[in-house]
Amino acid sequence: MEVIVCDNYEELSLKAFEIMKKLVTEKPDAVLGLATGSSPVGLYENMIKDHKENGTTYKDITTYNLDEYVGLDRDDEQSYYTFMYENLFSGIDVPLENTHVPYGSTEKECLEYESQLEKVSVDIQLLGIGQNGHIGFNEPGTPFDEPTHIVTLTENTREANARFFEDDINKVPTHAITMGIGTIMKAKKVLLVANGENKADAIHDMVEGEPSVDCAASALQNHPDVVVIVDKAAASKLSN
Repeated sequence: MEVIVCDNYEELSLKAFEIMKKLVTEKPDAVLGLATGSSPVGLYENMIKDHKENGTTYKDITTYNLDEYVGLDRDDEQSYYTFMYENLFSGIDVPLENTHVPYGSTEKECLEYESQLEKVSVDIQLLGIGQNGHIGFNEPGTPFDEPTHIVTLTENTREANARFFEDDINKVPTHAITMGIGTIMKAKKVLLVANGENKADAIHDMVEGEPSVDCAASALQNHPDVVVIVDKAAASKLSN
């Protein structure tokens, strides 16, 4: 696990972009695992800027997203499908038919998404991290070999996401469909980005704690190729 500490969010986003661009340039038909949330937004902004200014193309790229809320229509302004369209897909030349965001509330729909992922090899999986150490929506207690599944969101996660729902936790969905930790671990490379002091405990537990289901992200200690890019605030509780 390589940990890169940056001075600020802008530097973090640029460093993550350099890794993403290198892959897309060297492998124009790469499969990208993508994430939502505030942490990857700067990376996506850099991807769009580079595409428009330098012509980096995504026309042969395929994408698979980590997760989606249960109970929101795809065109809901807070759905992760809408998030991806507004923050990345509309700004680059990736064909929308090549983009995949999980959707549904049943075991059958989980199996269908997992089966799609089994037919490809994800070249890089982008991740954020929750305050409680979740990756995707794999909350504490999720087995490390779990495939795509429906999860009940913890109050901690719903409180953290309430800012997107008019600061009203009652408007935050209670369930999500998510790639499991076992699914995430199949990616060839993992790129995790995090910023802010509120992520410092999770980053510490992921990097320096014992691997435990109490911190889903600690499973990444067992992955052969992980790059963690954090700002100084998120790295503030690392001993080294």
